[in-house]
Amino acid sequence: MASASGATSSRDAIANVAAAVLFCFSLAVTSLAVPLLAVGVGYGLGEVGLLLAISAISQMVVRLFIGRLMRKIAERILIIAGAAMLSASCAVLALSADWYVFLASQLLQGAARALFWTGAHTHAARTASSPVRVLAAITLASGISYIAGPLLAGLLMRWSVEVALLVAAATAAFTTVPGFFLTRLAPFPPKVEEGSGQYIWRRPGVRDACWMAGSAGAWRGIISSYVPVVLDQARQSSTTIGVLVSIANAAFVGGGALAAWVTNPTRRSLLISAILGAGTGIALVYPAAGSVVLCAAALAMSGLAAGWLETLWPALANQSVQTSAAGDAIASAGTFRAAAMFAAPLGTAALLTVLPLGASLVTIGMLMAIPSSTVGSATRPISQSRTEGDIQGDR
Repeated sequence: MASASGATSSRDAIANVAAAVLFCFSLAVTSLAVPLLAVGVGYGLGEVGLLLAISAISQMVVRLFIGRLMRKIAERILIIAGAAMLSASCAVLALSADWYVFLASQLLQGAARALFWTGAHTHAARTASSPVRVLAAITLASGISYIAGPLLAGLLMRWSVEVALLVAAATAAFTTVPGFFLTRLAPFPPKVEEGSGQYIWRRPGVRDACWMAGSAGAWRGIISSYVPVVLDQARQSSTTIGVLVSIANAAFVGGGALAAWVTNPTRRSLLISAILGAGTGIALVYPAAGSVVLCAAALAMSGLAAGWLETLWPALANQSVQTSAAGDAIASAGTFRAAAMFAAPLGTAALLTVLPLGASLVTIGMLMAIPSSTVGSATRPISQSRTEGDIQGDR
């Protein structure tokens, strides 16, 4: 019976990671193709930023309702639905770049992100014999896809941006396949334990998971927006900028992998160090921008810390509540991540009205480090094993 449970857990882990590889690859292609398409058809830089921000807003709104949704449908359905929505998002843009089509595409993409990632994280937490290691594998797969996706997109766009988008649409559609191989689990019970509900993020462990998710989201938002601009202003070449951002992403992957092998990765001192590292590394980018070595070190430090946080927050949210409330906890922390990913670049833009870019980025980095002072004593190790009865009980 134990071997059957282990086989189920392994099958789920493989299917979950496979889905993450394909989903992230599609997202990575769009991360390059969509902005270039918008600029190519004549949208201004301000309009491009607004259109892309709609995706983050859509993701935040959808995440607010996912906890309730998971009491009606299983998380594997969320994974399949998210993949289908991403495919539709890419396909419609390949056909037309009219503003209303662009708007619909970004709304679909934001909803797809919310559904897929909440479903994938929750499913790993419910079924994996070693949740942190599966989440680390998902982080690793995501990082590899985010590196390979833009490279392929650049090659495909030699023909046209539309070809790249169609490939992204096909990849996202194929993401639904591993979703069908995930274990069929019953939705969460209608009622959750007292004290959760809409204020579940106030529970000590969930609150820590929210701060961790927010730090990871802010890091991703800044890396994808203003870090390249700062490096460009420091007169680094486009090749050097690409290498430095790749170093940050590689460190992010490494941080996720490292989290899987630490005995108690949620020890308070480690969480504080990770949140401080993510924020401090970003704050140091501007002072170090003129030196490739120093800048690489700052980006590597921040990436390593952010990868650690990105891997652990779903597991910590899950372990901090009873099984019936796990979906609410993960969705709540995920909302913090989506909000921070949107708010960090927006906050930087607001600071630019009164400060130069360098000072604005330093300020944002320092603000990212503030949550380290609020992290509680999450000293209980994340469970690395679940019995067959635990999994069967979720069916």
